[in-house]
Amino acid sequence: MNIKSILLGTAAALVAVSGARAADAIVMVEPEPVEYVRVCDVYGTGFFYIPGTETCLKIGGYVRMRLQANDAIDGFEYSNGRNLDGNEDYSFSTRIRTRLNFDVREETELGTLRAYARVQATNSSTAQTNGYGVGNSQYEMDQAFIQLGGLTMGKLDSLWAERDGLLTDADWSVGDISQNRISYTYAANGLSAALSLEDDGDGDFTPDVVGQLAYEGAWGSAYLSGIYDEDAYSTNNYSVIVDGVVYTIDDYDLDNASDGAFALKAGVSLKDMIAAGSVFKVEGHYAFDATEYASLAPGGYLGDTNLGIPSEYQIGAAYQQSFGKLTAILSGIYGQTFDFNVGGVQIDGADYFGVAGNVGYQLTSNFSVLGEVSYRSLDVPAAVGDLDQTRGFIEFKRSF
Repeated sequence: MNIKSILLGTAAALVAVSGARAADAIVMVEPEPVEYVRVCDVYGTGFFYIPGTETCLKIGGYVRMRLQANDAIDGFEYSNGRNLDGNEDYSFSTRIRTRLNFDVREETELGTLRAYARVQATNSSTAQTNGYGVGNSQYEMDQAFIQLGGLTMGKLDSLWAERDGLLTDADWSVGDISQNRISYTYAANGLSAALSLEDDGDGDFTPDVVGQLAYEGAWGSAYLSGIYDEDAYSTNNYSVIVDGVVYTIDDYDLDNASDGAFALKAGVSLKDMIAAGSVFKVEGHYAFDATEYASLAPGGYLGDTNLGIPSEYQIGAAYQQSFGKLTAILSGIYGQTFDFNVGGVQIDGADYFGVAGNVGYQLTSNFSVLGEVSYRSLDVPAAVGDLDQTRGFIEFKRSF
């Protein structure tokens, strides 16, 4: 065997080995492209596309803590039995609320399809667990509705309660209730007209009917709402229970409550008309009949959950002024209840009024502090005695 044969054999062996290795080589698979979350700016800030869809989602909410104090309602016998240092003529508590909002939208051939859900829980230091710490509060469905174009169906504020309120936290709104409802809104060039059929929970097929006309422009907004309460039978309408005494509306025949009730409400809001950063709002209502849509809910006006105010009419105004991170608001109302009878004493209606003021400061992005003091009074004739109360709170709020 010569040197040439040896070289040729070696070369052939190397070729065979390299071929075998090539057959066993690992083939690299290209990675799937990463699909990052995309911003959806069609509906404003905070929305993003749900990956793999053309549906936009926004998640928001807040966590807040309130330190609040109410004095005793003058005219009531009051005892704060939980105060171990002795009975006091005031009540102090702390409250925590957390709220989550979910807003889902997409475009369809029938218009914008939207679903909105708001859940929240609020606890209070007055709700203790047998003396061992502060009790927890379960989450509740505060709002949940579907919208397609101008059609809305679900649970949310009554159309009667939309656009109302006098800017302060104590906003003095009447009929501030939420309902299961079906409504339709037509809007064009700032003008809108809405009609809502609302389930009042009385068990029949006939709904309450609410209509609203509104206009929004660069200068501000205005609205007019009307309500037909098809069955006005409600404890908020015909009686007020105060410290065991029933205040009964005079000549209000419960047998005729199913005849229904009518009420009107209107408001105007002006922006930057008085000064830059200002809002001035005027609002009022008139009820032809007693109805929960024209009542200040039990606990909402005076801090006794047995006390509701069946209001015949009310007028109020509010002014808000912003100075950079600082905002100050002042509001007030005056109204009159329907005639009522107290223990055989005829009362030709009672005047009531309230004032509130607050100052808020934006400490940093999405974190604010708010302080508010309010006073409210129900001027009942001397045979019964006036009822009045002062309230206040300081709130710390983190929004997201």
